[in-house]
Amino acid sequence: MAAEPKESPANNPGLHATPDEATKGYIMQQTMFRIKDPKVSLDFYSRVLGMSLLKRLDFPEMKFSLYFMGYEDTTQAPSNPVDKTVWTFSQKATIELTHNWGTESDPEFKGYHNGNSEPRGFGHIGITVDDTYKACERFQNLGVEFVKKLEDGKMKGIAFIKDPDGYWIEIFDRKTIGNVTQTAA
Repeated sequence: MAAEPKESPANNPGLHATPDEATKGYIMQQTMFRIKDPKVSLDFYSRVLGMSLLKRLDFPEMKFSLYFMGYEDTTQAPSNPVDKTVWTFSQKATIELTHNWGTESDPEFKGYHNGNSEPRGFGHIGITVDDTYKACERFQNLGVEFVKKLEDGKMKGIAFIKDPDGYWIEIFDRKTIGNVTQTAA
């Protein structure tokens, strides 16, 4: 008799085999990063990572703006602003960049906690690229800061870069991720 797969509830106490019917239609829609300077962050996420700005929401009374970035085809988005907001919030795996106005010019502002220094918490997001080696060469040429280069450490073929606010981004591709994680599979 074959062993239960690692992902089975028998091997993961607390895991429910069948999601509650009430959760049908739920999606993982966004991860939010607080950013210091939207000009710098928008450049990074659009020029360096190739994302598009799906929607911008400004809240003048609370002095902050939200920038929703992702890999969706924005030509498919509705032109009506309210409908475009609904469309944006129906897309999977977007990044919400939250800018509290004034941080970009405040010399006393020290930045946000990225989760990778003590106390540790949030770790990183992951981006799938076509070829990790070509992508990392491009990032290097663009002056992107690396936390871990492809050949560093025990997990060869996976890199970690930093965005302008110090958040970590894991870089991997579908061709090599199976080999990199083979012993853990």
